[in-house]
Amino acid sequence: MEMRRMGGVTISRLGLGTMTWGRDTDENEAAQQLQEFIEAGGNLVDTAAIYGDGDSERVLGGFIGTLVPRDELFIATKAGVSFKNGHRKVSNSRQDLVSDLDKSLSRLNVEYIDLWQIQNWDSNTPIEESLSALDYATTSGKVRYVGICNFNGWQIARSATLQNPIFGKAAIISTQNEYSLLNRRVESEILPAANSLGLGFIAWSPLGRGVLTGKYREGVPSDSRGASPHFANFVEPYLDQKANKIVEAVCVAADGLGYSPLEVALSWVRDAAGVTSTLIGARTGAQLRGILTVEQISLPQQVRQALDEVSA
Repeated sequence: MEMRRMGGVTISRLGLGTMTWGRDTDENEAAQQLQEFIEAGGNLVDTAAIYGDGDSERVLGGFIGTLVPRDELFIATKAGVSFKNGHRKVSNSRQDLVSDLDKSLSRLNVEYIDLWQIQNWDSNTPIEESLSALDYATTSGKVRYVGICNFNGWQIARSATLQNPIFGKAAIISTQNEYSLLNRRVESEILPAANSLGLGFIAWSPLGRGVLTGKYREGVPSDSRGASPHFANFVEPYLDQKANKIVEAVCVAADGLGYSPLEVALSWVRDAAGVTSTLIGARTGAQLRGILTVEQISLPQQVRQALDEVSA
């Protein structure tokens, strides 16, 4: 698998997402996924404290040192989001972030995390306080690198500027945001900000929450994320008429090229300007094996241009 530079590290241009681990993906399937990914040459594995209420980290932690050596993985996790009494809560206070960090280290069963990310902007906590947790994480040796997720353009610029290493701060090396043919909002401010500031960009949900695979063209399959009680609301926004038009264009391109719609949609994001790595997720090892075939292809420029136009 091709590797790309981000800050002072090298990561695979495809990253393994683990949002379903511990819920819709059991430990056996997760183990198979991790093996397939490592054998394909990948090293970036992305999780979060909130995924499965910690179960995703816990499942991954069970494989480290047994199924795969620690030094073969670049582990990225996130902090600051939790569910309280059935409601999603964002808290980037220093206390809550550091608490999340210690719990993540315990669940992952590691001495350090490669990339620790603040998962969302918190308008109720001064950004300086939140960023102080990043400084603590690195100086304590619990974290190697730090990043942010789901911030908009000015929030990225503000955070990266405050974390200038000239002043002894822990430099932010990456931002992670949603990016696909169904959601190109990052192109207006976020990608330019990341490029200007020298940050890596990690794309999540490059398949439009699974919709760009074409599996929802005739309805919601019973074995899909859209039918899962955990993810139905996550998929639903991309089942509208505009999304259908883009999905049809992807399927037409795939038919013409002899690829799958998944390969077309994923290649489009992976090779987009400014993208460092693209997260892929699957519920089974067999699904992941099919996704990894994208490493063997690239889209002709005229196809990319046509998809750019239809999804604009």
